[in-house]
Amino acid sequence: MDQNQRVFLRLLGLKSLLLFCFVLYFFGFFLIIPAKAGFFSFFEKIFSGSNTNSSQPEMNSQNIPLPHAPLNSSLPAALGNGDMSGAIIGQSAILSVIGPEGSMANIEEKRSSDQVSIYIVQEGDNLAGIAKMFGVSINTIMWANNLNRGDLIAVGQTLVILPVSGISYAVQKGDTIESIAKKWKGDVNEIIQFNDLSPSQTLAVGSTIIIPNGEAPLLPSYTPRGSYRGGSGPYYAGYYIRPIVGGRKTQGLHGYNAVDLANFCGTPIMASASGDVIISRSGGWNGGYGNFIIIDHYNGTQTLYAHNSSNIVSTGWHVVQGQVIGYVGITGNTTGCHVHFEVRGAKNPF
Repeated sequence: MDQNQRVFLRLLGLKSLLLFCFVLYFFGFFLIIPAKAGFFSFFEKIFSGSNTNSSQPEMNSQNIPLPHAPLNSSLPAALGNGDMSGAIIGQSAILSVIGPEGSMANIEEKRSSDQVSIYIVQEGDNLAGIAKMFGVSINTIMWANNLNRGDLIAVGQTLVILPVSGISYAVQKGDTIESIAKKWKGDVNEIIQFNDLSPSQTLAVGSTIIIPNGEAPLLPSYTPRGSYRGGSGPYYAGYYIRPIVGGRKTQGLHGYNAVDLANFCGTPIMASASGDVIISRSGGWNGGYGNFIIIDHYNGTQTLYAHNSSNIVSTGWHVVQGQVIGYVGITGNTTGCHVHFEVRGAKNPF
């Protein structure tokens, strides 16, 4: 084989190698390109004669729209103030208020119009916002949750929310719809309708009814020792009796026309005069009063008994002068066993 033949074979081999590399590169490109949706559909349209100017865009995995959760444009203001992960609405149902895309769900759709609800306080909440969210008055929330004037609510605190503005009342012996309506400033027909009662129905003692638009006295504010408010008003000689037997007065007039009468813890506390129990609170700080009782008397005055170890009467009870209503204790803002005794609307005789 001469020199020219060797050169020719070398050139032929080089060309074959280049051709092989080109073919390999070309088909390798087509093996990779199908990962990009829409490439072969382009050739399909050319060979099938389809209209490439169609106004309908082709749907593929790159441009198909994904479903989105609808945003709630009617979110209650009170819920928008905090990062809320859940709330308890209704009697026992737990309702998530964070949607799948982070939007809040509308809790109002889950709430029945006649159910008492439970709400867990969130960051940024206040009573006004919660009341607006549930469509009730601020006082309604305060009455249902034993809140004092000026009390602050805390994150995580559980609040009872009535379905309407008004109060919840536990029926006592001798109560009638008319007497309850009169006592709590409600309307007989509204009570009958809301609680699905009949006008002549006998109320079961211990049952709970809701009094729409009823009113209850707000819990009094506790006045620290050393300050004194009240003391004015008429003097009713012989109308009140000392609420405990024995012991001694450890502090004179202070606070809201109050005196402190000390004795051993567990000493019986008696009603200073006959009347109706309008508040009986047990458990909690209660503005410094601890366990306390307020009795409304027929002469237009009220007496308050605080720091009790226990109360043995309930709201709505009628008591007579000298009846035991509780026992001396050290609950609330106190350092020793005594009863904090207030007379409101008249001079404190003790």
